[in-house]
Amino acid sequence: MLNRIVKDWSGRTNKLERLWLMAKIEFKLRYYENKLGLLWALIKPVSDIVIYYVAFEVIMKQGVPNFISFLFIGLIMWNFFVESTSGTIQILSAKKYLYEYTNMNKLEIYLATLISNCIGFFFNFVMFSLYFHLIEKNTPGFGWHSLYFIPIFLNLWLFSLAFSLILSNIYIVAKDITQVWMVVTGLGFWLSPILFRLDKFRDALPGLDYINPISGIIINARNVLLHGQDPDWNLFAFGWLYAGALLALGLYLLNILGSKAAEKL
Repeated sequence: MLNRIVKDWSGRTNKLERLWLMAKIEFKLRYYENKLGLLWALIKPVSDIVIYYVAFEVIMKQGVPNFISFLFIGLIMWNFFVESTSGTIQILSAKKYLYEYTNMNKLEIYLATLISNCIGFFFNFVMFSLYFHLIEKNTPGFGWHSLYFIPIFLNLWLFSLAFSLILSNIYIVAKDITQVWMVVTGLGFWLSPILFRLDKFRDALPGLDYINPISGIIINARNVLLHGQDPDWNLFAFGWLYAGALLALGLYLLNILGSKAAEKL
């Protein structure tokens, strides 16, 4: 039963074209109707960077080298995860018309939404890259280690898809999961090394970079992009195992609960 949804989607034709079309529509609806358009994707991380820079570097003086780049990459990865999960909790309700009145597979709706979020992330990543290379001082620049960022981001993408599936299907039977997830992500932000030096984070909360897998993803992204180092292979392997297990759970819930979404919602 678990494989039925995946097999159903993989057997359809024009999958990639349809996904890309849906993702572009989703992206345009999110940004292009606003006056500032795509700039809104950049305004939030930039405003957060200003606030946290003043608080943690100017006032608390953590002494993190290249602190703005350190913040920038951590924030855009965390924001991608939160937007992809929080924004899809009610997806089966909000886009009920797509799977009820067309032959569209429910999984395609999730994939298209996350691909749409990737467009915004790509814009932010380009801005980060330009700042890191052109403005930040004493940086090594991107080297061949930076290629590791591709599987690291794919790991983050799969995590986001897994949690999207889990949360949206729980929403079918428990509507207050939206409020619960807001609390979890708020707590998760402060229990991730987004703002803190890694050595201080590990000293204060030993082992949490394994308990909170997003921490490992952010740590490895900084290793390969900011420091030109290999990923922490233990965190890397753990992240992929964790993502695979959660994705299997998400697909299972979609198979069990998602099939009844139309009537229950």
